[in-house]
Amino acid sequence: MAKGDDALRRKKNKVIRKRLRNSESSVTARVAAIIASKRRRKAGRRRICEGMCFSLPTEDDPFNERHEKKKAMEKKNESKNQKLNRRDNRRNNSDTDLVTDAKHQQKLDCDSNEEERLLKDPIEKIEGNIVSKFLLLCLKSIEDAWLEEGTLNKGMAGTLLSNSWGADFCKGCSSGSSVMVIGEAFATRDQVAWLVSTAADIITRNEKQGIVVPSPFLLFLVSSGDRAVEVRSLCKHLKDLGIHTVSLHPGTSLDHQIQGLKNCEPEFLVSTPKRLLELVSLNAIDISGTALLVLDGLIKFDDLGLLDSIKSIRDSISGDPQTITFSDSYEKLSITALLKNLVRGPVYRLSSQESVARLISSASQYVHFYTSEEEKLSE
Repeated sequence: MAKGDDALRRKKNKVIRKRLRNSESSVTARVAAIIASKRRRKAGRRRICEGMCFSLPTEDDPFNERHEKKKAMEKKNESKNQKLNRRDNRRNNSDTDLVTDAKHQQKLDCDSNEEERLLKDPIEKIEGNIVSKFLLLCLKSIEDAWLEEGTLNKGMAGTLLSNSWGADFCKGCSSGSSVMVIGEAFATRDQVAWLVSTAADIITRNEKQGIVVPSPFLLFLVSSGDRAVEVRSLCKHLKDLGIHTVSLHPGTSLDHQIQGLKNCEPEFLVSTPKRLLELVSLNAIDISGTALLVLDGLIKFDDLGLLDSIKSIRDSISGDPQTITFSDSYEKLSITALLKNLVRGPVYRLSSQESVARLISSASQYVHFYTSEEEKLSE
């Protein structure tokens, strides 16, 4: 029985599809052309152009494959000779530029040594104190920002990470104790950098453990608007790491600051005491969950008559937040009375001078205030 045209067409199309599938899944068009040419040579059939440009085969090379390899080897040798010539030219030129190369090599050695110093194990840098990677990342971000701004010399790179005072402060703050820093009226730039980096590390660890982090977590009280702007400019380098900072101080309208607080829930809050109390009274911000309270310059607060405002702020905070104070003296009675209201629990004392901090870094104590000299002597 003869097949119809439709059956023949289907069979022909099937063969074509099979051929196309095999050609697509096997090799590329270039390789397929080479294979086909080799098959034609083996079968004794060549194209006209192949017969014209193809060299004659020999008994040793019946398919004339060595001729192509010979050309490839010639090209390879030629490129190798060019490389050798360029190398000789560079060697000859290096004799005339010996001084320049020596300076360049010295610079490269300095850069490599600096890189090794920065990449060195951070635990060894801070004399055995364990520091998390996120804390080092925060410090590195701040230091890189200083280098870009030009406020830190390139030769001083890495000094912030190797600061022994910062390691001692991190140790005391991570233990949950309040910290009293003695020796400077206000916190230095390096001390603020370590403080905010430590606070950011505590926030990250709490979030990993599933602990709800309040907003704001850190309340940094300063005595003036200029100081608030200075601290805020340092904290802004942590914004890329997810730490947002808002500064509240006179000189900016209350409506603008209230609107800004509605649009943002900052982790860090830098403020002057009076402006903060104004915003709290307007219910623009809730500081009841603050976990870390920083007082920058107790003597200055006392001179400006802001100690009562600080007490009111402390009463607005529920619980017992960690308190970090910076002052060059704690002997005034007004400051002693303020600390009696603020500091509760163990206290970690630090000196701004690293040599002294080495001696008292292990001192952890409780603060007990005496109301009279007789009570003190009775103890």
